[in-house]
Amino acid sequence: MITTLKDTTAQGIQNAIMAARESVGAASGMVFTLLVDTPAAEYDEVFDACVEAGREHPSRIIVTTDGSAKADRLDAELHIGDEVPGEIISLRFHGEVAHHKSSTLLPLLLPDSPVIAWWPREAPEPVSEDPLGSLAQRRITDAMGSTDPLGRLLARAEGLAAGDTDLTWTRLTPWRALLAAALDTHQAPVVGATVEAAEHNAAGLLLAAWLGSRLGLDAAFVTSDGPGITSVRLATAEGDIVLERGDGKMATFTAPRTPPRSVALRRREISALITEELRRLDTDKVFQQSMACLASNVRRNNGGA
Repeated sequence: MITTLKDTTAQGIQNAIMAARESVGAASGMVFTLLVDTPAAEYDEVFDACVEAGREHPSRIIVTTDGSAKADRLDAELHIGDEVPGEIISLRFHGEVAHHKSSTLLPLLLPDSPVIAWWPREAPEPVSEDPLGSLAQRRITDAMGSTDPLGRLLARAEGLAAGDTDLTWTRLTPWRALLAAALDTHQAPVVGATVEAAEHNAAGLLLAAWLGSRLGLDAAFVTSDGPGITSVRLATAEGDIVLERGDGKMATFTAPRTPPRSVALRRREISALITEELRRLDTDKVFQQSMACLASNVRRNNGGA
């Protein structure tokens, strides 16, 4: 069921939700409210990702974007019923009301349940102090959605607050799993680590910081032609452990006394990333440690400034 509201208010949206629930039945088992702030140009992709994420995590999803009308008004579209999991509320803010989103969103949050905020592209800095971010216990950004991925990731490392995370970290889940398994199998001490990735790939920089924090060494970040992360090389006294990926899909794993083998390592869509990230609502301590290592590396390279 889709309900369209023009020039409405938070109370008008609440009334429409109640009417829709009476018509199609109340959604059950909603576990959190997800607030999503996206540019209009990315709306369709983000909306589809929210639908996919909602299938695993039934929730109230509120997608906000800025409209182009000259009048100061709020338009809404409610998706409630069998065609979507949970509830999806699409809000388009026009004119001056775009500067007061939090006051509209506050009455729409599910009571007594966690609130998560997600910025698929550019995000305010620091997100914990943003009016929308202040409504949430978990705040998800994506440095790779920025025009300056490395700069954004470094800024977030410096200003990280409890509850902050970034989809750059989520992109690394398969890499970290493969490398951790390799180190469990080949237990010779690692004496050096190098990550190669495309020039502006923030995930590669964060992967180097993770390796540095886990192994207690300075992992080098080297640029390549991409796409994305292209290789990780761990130097040991017994020989190198190498994970190489040249096409963004399949990787080759080599290690001492081990024949080379191919492993699937595909670059994932945004829907898969946000679905994975929503599986945990607690603080990821390993992510925090990796970001702290990244911030420490920057300060050291800048002479402590």
